[in-house]
Amino acid sequence: MHRRRLLTGAGASALVATLGPWARAPRASQARHAEILIRGGRVFDGALQEPRAGDVAVGQGRILAVGDLPGWSAARTIDAGGRIVAPGFVDTHSHAGESLVRKGLHSAEALLAQGVTTLVINPDGGGPVDLARQRAAMGLLGLGVNVAPLVGHGSIRGAVLGGENRAPSPAERTRMHDLLRSALREGAFGLSSGLFYTPGAYAATDEVTDLMRVAAEVLGPSAVHTSHIRDEGTYSIGVVAAVDEIIAIAEGSGTTGIVTHMKALGPDAWGRTRECVAHVEAARRRGVAVWADQYPYEASGTSLFAALIPREAQRGGRAALATRLADPAQRAALLPQVADNIRRRGGAASLLIAFHPPDRSVEGRSLAQLAEARHVPPEEVALALVARHDTSTVSFNMSMDDIEYLMRQPWMMTCSDGATYFAGEGKPHPRGHGAFTRKLTTFVRERGTVSLTQALHSMTGLPAQVCSIAGRGRLVEGAHADVVVFDPAALRDEATYAEPHRHATGMSWVLVNGVPAIADGRSTGALAGVSLRREARRS
Repeated sequence: MHRRRLLTGAGASALVATLGPWARAPRASQARHAEILIRGGRVFDGALQEPRAGDVAVGQGRILAVGDLPGWSAARTIDAGGRIVAPGFVDTHSHAGESLVRKGLHSAEALLAQGVTTLVINPDGGGPVDLARQRAAMGLLGLGVNVAPLVGHGSIRGAVLGGENRAPSPAERTRMHDLLRSALREGAFGLSSGLFYTPGAYAATDEVTDLMRVAAEVLGPSAVHTSHIRDEGTYSIGVVAAVDEIIAIAEGSGTTGIVTHMKALGPDAWGRTRECVAHVEAARRRGVAVWADQYPYEASGTSLFAALIPREAQRGGRAALATRLADPAQRAALLPQVADNIRRRGGAASLLIAFHPPDRSVEGRSLAQLAEARHVPPEEVALALVARHDTSTVSFNMSMDDIEYLMRQPWMMTCSDGATYFAGEGKPHPRGHGAFTRKLTTFVRERGTVSLTQALHSMTGLPAQVCSIAGRGRLVEGAHADVVVFDPAALRDEATYAEPHRHATGMSWVLVNGVPAIADGRSTGALAGVSLRREARRS
C-alpha cells in the first residue's frame, strides 16, 4: 500500500513555488523596470491567505516582483485602484479543448471573460491518445489560453479493445500501458477516466490502478488520475462506493486521485454527500492524496444516450441501439428502464434538450414538454431522440444543500466541465461561459457559501498544486504571468440556461503569459496561450 503526505493551505501552495523552472525569471534585485506594473491592488497570491495591499511587476512573461514596489517603472502602468489582483484561474475539467481548434473560438474570449487562463483538457476518459497531433492542431490557429492535456483511459482502452465488455488480455494490458507511457512522455499531466461511460465502464478497478502505477513510474507519486466516477447517484454501485473506488485507485497506486465534478445526482442520492466527504476525509487522514472539483450549478450536462440507456443496451454504440429499437420486443423491454432513469434524474421536466442536430426545434425544451406535445410518455420521446442522435441534455438533478456542503470542503477545486460555443449553437449548459464568475457572484458575494479567499484558492494555487502545473496559480517572483484584475462587486454572470452563450463581465485586466488578453474590460484578441507539457521524471 502506498501513502503520500498531504500538504494543505499555505504549505500546499508553497510547494507550487518549488516546481518547474521558475528560477529562470529575472530577480527583483536585478531588475527595476517592468513591461507592466500593476499598482495599488489587493494582491491574492494563490495561497490560502487574505489579499494584501501591494503591486505586481511583470516582464518577459513572468512575475518579476510582488509587494511594495516604489522604485519600479514600467512601459505600461495599470492602476488597480484597490481591486483584486490574483493569479489567472485554472479550470481542472474543461471540454473546451474541442472549442479551441475552431476558428473564432480559439481566442477563448468566453473563458478569459471569467478570468480563466489555463485549462486541463481531455477529461472523462476521452480526447486523443496522440497528444502530439492534438498539440499541432491547436498550434494552427493559436491559443488564447494555456492548455494542460490529460490522456483518456477510455480512449486508450478503445484503441486496444474497441468497445468490448471484457478484461484486457496480458498482451492487451501491455499495449495499454505502452500507449499511456507514450502520452505521458509527450507531456500529458495524467490520466482521465470516465467509468460511468462506455467503454470505461467495462473496466474493473484494478485495470485503472495498474495504469496509474505506470503513470507513477513515469511522473512520480504526483501523477494525477481524475475521474467521472462510476456512479454519481444510484445507477449501479452508488455514489459512495464510486468515490471509494477513486480512493482505492489512488491508494493502490500511490498517486493523486480527483473525484471530478463531485455531486450527488438525483433525489435518491441527495444527502449522500456527507458520507462521501467522510470517506474522503478518512482517506486523507491516512495519507491518500485524494481531492475533488466541482462546478457551481444545480444542473449537470451529458447525453441522453449516456444518462438514460442501460449499460448493456449501449453495447456497440448508438448505431447498434437504433437497430435494437427497431425490434418491438427489445424496445418494450427498454422502456421501463429508461422511465426509471428519467425518474432517477428528477423527472422528465428536469431534462432539457441542449443539442439535437436532426431537429433543432426540440433544443431548449424539456422531455416533459415534448411528451405533452407528442401525446406519448417521456421515455418514448427519449428513445425517439436517441435513435437519431446521442442528444446532449441539461439535467437538473442536484440539491443546493449538497452543492454548498461540497463547496465548503478545503480540498474542493473549481471546474466548469464545459465547452464554449458560438451564439445560436443549441442550448448548451451555461457553465462553459460562466462557471467561475457564477461561483464568485452567487456563492461568494450573494450567498456567502465560501469566502473570497477560499474561492480564489480553489481556482488558483490549489489546482496548480494538485495537477502539478508548474509555475501557474501563484503570484510570486518567477511565476508565469497569468494575472487577473477585477472588482468582485462588478462581476456579472451573464450566461443563463435560457441564454447560455453570453459572456461574463467585470474582468478589468487579464494577462496570459504577461500579455494583456483583456485590457480595461475589452478583449484584445491576443493569442498568448501555450500548450503545456508535464516533464517525465528522470529515470
